[in-house]
Amino acid sequence: MRPFFATPLDVETAFYEALEHCDLEAMMAVWAEDEEIVCVHPGGPRLAGYAAVREAWLQLFQGNGRLQVRISRLAVAQNPFAAVLSVIEEISPAGDNSRLAAVVATNVYVRGALGWRMVVHHASNSPPVSSGDVPKILH
Repeated sequence: MRPFFATPLDVETAFYEALEHCDLEAMMAVWAEDEEIVCVHPGGPRLAGYAAVREAWLQLFQGNGRLQVRISRLAVAQNPFAAVLSVIEEISPAGDNSRLAAVVATNVYVRGALGWRMVVHHASNSPPVSSGDVPKILH
């Protein structure tokens, strides 16, 4: 049975928990079961459709035990049926901050009969962001 996400922040939290644990089933539980979903990983192609998105996460998670993900700069635009969340992700292998990757991500969620689900995750590389920096442009 798929979980019910009552708010966009609930599904956002579940998305990053699945990412940290490299848990494919938990990851796919946040996505809409729809051929219109889209995922773009940093430096990667545009992937459309449930099967392509699932395969990309499977490839990403293979060989990874756990990741450490720190989220900052949350910006939210929301109406009753859709939400766009923009964040800065700082991702590294668990316990190894020497291989930190800074990523700008935009996540789009829609509300349906079964709660909120992700329909777009678009992530791109970013230079490391310090806590005092104020980015001029987020995309």
